[in-house]
Amino acid sequence: MKRTLASVVSVLLCASLVACGTAAPASSSVPSSSSVAASAASASSDASASSDASASDTTLSDLDSLGDIEVDKNLFDVEITVPADFVGETTQEELDAKAKESDIHSITLNEDGSATYVMSKAQHKKVLEELSASINETLAEMSTSGDFPTITNVSANDDFTNFTVTVSADELGLAESMSVIGLYMYGGLYGIFSGQTPDNIHVDFVNADSGEVISSADSSEAGK
Repeated sequence: MKRTLASVVSVLLCASLVACGTAAPASSSVPSSSSVAASAASASSDASASSDASASDTTLSDLDSLGDIEVDKNLFDVEITVPADFVGETTQEELDAKAKESDIHSITLNEDGSATYVMSKAQHKKVLEELSASINETLAEMSTSGDFPTITNVSANDDFTNFTVTVSADELGLAESMSVIGLYMYGGLYGIFSGQTPDNIHVDFVNADSGEVISSADSSEAGK
């Protein structure tokens, strides 16, 4: 899970920032929700009950580690500091080249292995627009990918703190239940990069025929 999150953060920053100058497609910024949730479901189905709890705790811990990303909004610029775990092996020279290619002010490799991206507020706004478009495209794919058999639609509010998942069944299957992990991740990522980390991300599962909420989940309650 940590590796998946590291990939998300790295690809997001690279693709979205490059898109500021080259209009790269938004779909390149975020991996599919099915790859996150389905892999979690697979791991869960192969484990015993006690292993499931341990795996769930590990997954939630990895998601919590996203909170170590720092966003500092100054008068003219925005600084995003990404922890070493999500930076990987790189050099200052490589980061300088990336900054030049992305047309942002600078990327500094810190002594602790973290990296600080400095960009204008206009560039930061573009990053959020690219991220929002990527998440919405991924949500649309959840109903057609085949990884979530009963999901017919997924929608969210503007800041991705509330999701509505419409399903064709009266009860949730394992894949559909585990889909909340991906939704929590996308909501958390958007909140972190916007500089407004949410206290909770809420998910409602709604029956397509009756319109009734058949299940709900909250990130603030996960692991309790």
